[in-house]
Amino acid sequence: MRKAIIEIEPYETTKEAQRSVFTHIRSYEVLEVLKIDHVKGLYVDLIEVHLKENVSIQDLHFIGNMEILSVISSEGDKHICLVKGRESKKAKDTFDESELDLIFTAPSMISEDKVIVSLIGTQKDLTRFVDLVRAQIGKIVHLTLKRASYHRKDILSVLTEKQREVVIAAYSSGYYDIPKRISSQKLSQKVNVSRPTLLEHLRKAELRLFAEIISGHYKD
Repeated sequence: MRKAIIEIEPYETTKEAQRSVFTHIRSYEVLEVLKIDHVKGLYVDLIEVHLKENVSIQDLHFIGNMEILSVISSEGDKHICLVKGRESKKAKDTFDESELDLIFTAPSMISEDKVIVSLIGTQKDLTRFVDLVRAQIGKIVHLTLKRASYHRKDILSVLTEKQREVVIAAYSSGYYDIPKRISSQKLSQKVNVSRPTLLEHLRKAELRLFAEIISGHYKD
């Protein structure tokens, strides 16, 4: 697994599509990706917003397609907010069609003239994402690629939301016990997915976790 930090200079078409986001703000930084669901196109983030002059955070209820759920703290023109957003149909369709298995993480920063995104994934998926950015979003100004790292307390952060749900359910239900206390068929019913889908989620999650655990002990 690799982590990529990509700095992008948006194309004019991208800037125009994002114009409404920057009506009242200069930029925002994603501090923490709390939840993301690409199937429904929904996400919950903790962000730091930099407001334009003479704009009050109390007057803002939305930032583009992001609803401000709560203002956590404020200092000058900087405000840390909990937001819930919905991906645009175009972005959702593009991500669905590309079938990329990526984890969006921090640091990420968005302004009118610069975008920084951070992702964790395989070399193959990250390369495909970079190609997608160049084709549809903007010019790659800077790209940093390194082995993904983690703190043991948040190792599950390398998993998607569904992978995390399935792994936790499997462990707590005794799927990994010897002998097993629950079959894959019954576990699939418990998490409301088909048995083949359950096994696929578990296989991908296990591969990601193993890759993170032994990271640094071998060379690709």
